[in-house]
Amino acid sequence: MTMTAQDFFAAKLAFETDPADLAAARAAGRAPIVVDTRSKAAWDQGHIPGARHLPGSELADRAAAELPDTAAEIVVYCWGPGCNGSTRAALTLTELGYCRVRELIGGFEYWAREGFAIESIHGRTRRDVDGLTAPLQGSAAL
Repeated sequence: MTMTAQDFFAAKLAFETDPADLAAARAAGRAPIVVDTRSKAAWDQGHIPGARHLPGSELADRAAAELPDTAAEIVVYCWGPGCNGSTRAALTLTELGYCRVRELIGGFEYWAREGFAIESIHGRTRRDVDGLTAPLQGSAAL
């Protein structure tokens, strides 16, 4: 069976989400479970508020206890576009029977660069929006 371009892009959208869509879902009260797959040092440095910390190396052993509902919507993330930890985590979760797993496009890097809140061992903060990743408030379209 040959996959069409339409099939490919529909499948891709079924298994990915971006920071803006995740933030919108959370604001609308339909937030998925968000899982940070990075190391403890990375988690301490900053993570998405409300995320659960399940490092990739521990995910298979801890998933059943920490994510008991295999039908729950789950979004996994790692550092950013240069990190495939979220891809590996998504594969692990689907191998364990989780059926609604998606990756966060851009990972933590793009979440932070788009100006969404982050938590760290120092508290909650927000970075200025990076104009290369999201519109700057009040900027005119070129």
